[in-house]
Amino acid sequence: MRPRAPRHRMLSATDLARFCDVDLKTVHNWEKRGKIRGMRTTGRHLRFRRLDVVDFLRAYGFALPEALRHGRPRVVAVESDTRALDALQRALSRRFEVTAFVHAVDALVALAALDPDIVILGDVSPFAAETIAGRLAASDATKHVRVVMAAGAAAETRDLRERVEQLAGLE
Repeated sequence: MRPRAPRHRMLSATDLARFCDVDLKTVHNWEKRGKIRGMRTTGRHLRFRRLDVVDFLRAYGFALPEALRHGRPRVVAVESDTRALDALQRALSRRFEVTAFVHAVDALVALAALDPDIVILGDVSPFAAETIAGRLAASDATKHVRVVMAAGAAAETRDLRERVEQLAGLE
């Protein structure tokens, strides 16, 4: 059984067809062939996550429409150093909805409710960031989440912000 789409922050098949200047049936065919990951609503309408659409448009050479460049993707930032976390939150808060956590367990517990687009993993001691990223990718509930490793991110918040903006299609 395929996962159901949450009602917020999703794009319709009609939105994608308009972005690509194609027929609605073409979008449904792309989804059936696995070119873009979609989900069905309770009423069986096709929906897409914003970052899946951004990835699809880039992969197939379509221009990113203005409608996608002005969104505020959700970011969860995890960093045990509170000063580094504050700097990271300040650097990202202008263009993103940022929820910050000092402890990795608190972030993981909150992920389902927050439904973020991107998770930034800084110092997540006593866990390994690679292990957390792997588990997020393996879970059906979180495999859509893009993970950015940010070891020592506090020193390079500008570079990290640019990486996250590029990933989210906000460049």
